[in-house]
This record gives sequence, C-alpha cells and structure tokens, in this order.
Amino acid sequence: MSSVHLVLIDALNLIRRIYAVQERPFLLNNELAENTKQQVLFNTQQACCQALTKILDLQQPSHGLMVFDSVRPCWRYKLYPDYKKGRKKMPQHLADQLPNLQDAFMLQHVDSLESEEDEADDLIATLAVKVALRGQKVTVISTDKCFLSLLNHNIQVYDYFNRRYLDQDYVKQKFDVKPTQLIDLWTLTGDSTNKIPGIQGVGQITAAELLNKYGSLNALLSATDIKASLKEKLDTNIQQIELSKQLLQLKQDIPLGFNLKDIRLPCEFSAQ
Repeated sequence: MSSVHLVLIDALNLIRRIYAVQERPFLLNNELAENTKQQVLFNTQQACCQALTKILDLQQPSHGLMVFDSVRPCWRYKLYPDYKKGRKKMPQHLADQLPNLQDAFMLQHVDSLESEEDEADDLIATLAVKVALRGQKVTVISTDKCFLSLLNHNIQVYDYFNRRYLDQDYVKQKFDVKPTQLIDLWTLTGDSTNKIPGIQGVGQITAAELLNKYGSLNALLSATDIKASLKEKLDTNIQQIELSKQLLQLKQDIPLGFNLKDIRLPCEFSAQ
C-alpha cells in the first residue's frame, strides 16, 4: 500500500481567523461599511488561497480536504441549548461567500466536505481516526484544542497561524496530562470557549493532579480515598459530568460515503 498523508483542514477555523485579520483595518465603530465588504471578502479569499498553498507546500500531503461545519445547528445544541452561547456569529456576507471560497480551493485541487448535522470537529475526528487505524499519517490543521485529544503516533495537529505542531509535549506543558486524558480534564474544568460547564471549584491544576493520580475520570468517580468534599461535589454533579463529557467527546463513527481515492491530490503536492 502506498503511504498516505492526509491533511484535514478545519475550514472555518482558518477562514474566520484570516477574515478577522483582513477586516480589522476597515472596521469603524466595530462595523464594516457596505462599500468595503467586497474588498474585505476579496482580500480574505486571496489570503485563504495563499494559506492553502503554504499548507500544501509544507505538508506535502497525498490527500487533502477542507472540512466545514453543518449549516444547521449541530446535535450538541439539542443536547445542551446553551452550547457556544454568546459566540460571535459569522457575518452573513462571509457566510454567503463560502461557496466561492470552496470553488477557489477546488481550483487548488482540494475538495470541501460539509456535514449534514455534525460539526467539522466530528467529521475530522472520524476521518483522522479511520485513516490512522490503517497505520497512515494524518495532519489536522487547526488551532482548536479539541483535536489535541486525538494525538497519537499517526495523528498530528498543526497550528498554521503560529507555525508550530501542537504535540504531546505541548499538551503536557499546557495541561499537565496526556492527550488521552484531555476530555476527562475538560469534563472536570468545563470548556469556557464552548460554554460547557465543569465542576465548580475544580480548576485545571486540581483536575490534572487528580487525573495524574487516578488515571481517568471513571477511576476518580469510583475512588474511595478522595476528600469527602470533592466526593460530594462529584456525586451531586454526576448528570452534568455525563452531559459535559458527551458534548466534549468527538464523534468518530460518522458514515462518510466516499473513499480516500476521491480526495487524492495531484502528484506535485505529494512527497511521494
């Protein structure tokens, strides 16, 4: 089997960050004048295409895909209506531009995949795990910390904006746990960026200490030697713990309906 290097780009993570940089010089009182919107969109498309070129040049992938969120609210909102509450919505003129951006990426031979009811994160996790289980290499391009929980010998995460790989050493330094313990860590502390609640009074340092001692959240919940006050907190919040963990967990079993060969890149991008 020829070696595969699949690059999965968290499309809106890339586009929205690039858009914010392009929009900034034109903002007046936090608003964008109508006559400058087209200019900002044009600049955004140019910058996104340049970013894609740089990613392909650096990664030399054999396969590549831009992965987009579902247009409809994803399943997490049904479970928890406050999910991502207060998060700034994508400007409508940028949302309207997405099909043109997808066409521009296609001119660079990179197709786009949009989920029906999942987030891009779930699609990326499904694809990454599927390919990694076959012993093939996957690089996720995103600044979203959720992908760090997927890190292993075959899956790496690259932060395009800071030009660095977010590896196991990075996870250890930033969170003081292993990548496999991150979902448990965030279940305890909550995830403020997505408005997912944690256990009140359990911060990152405490959560990391507990997970390093007990190994996992399940082991912690059944431990008999923890302080009574903590035991009570965990016991009274058991339903919330289960909900938070479900919201944080990336789905890895979405039916994809296409093969790797459908997203193979022309040979000039590949190191092969």
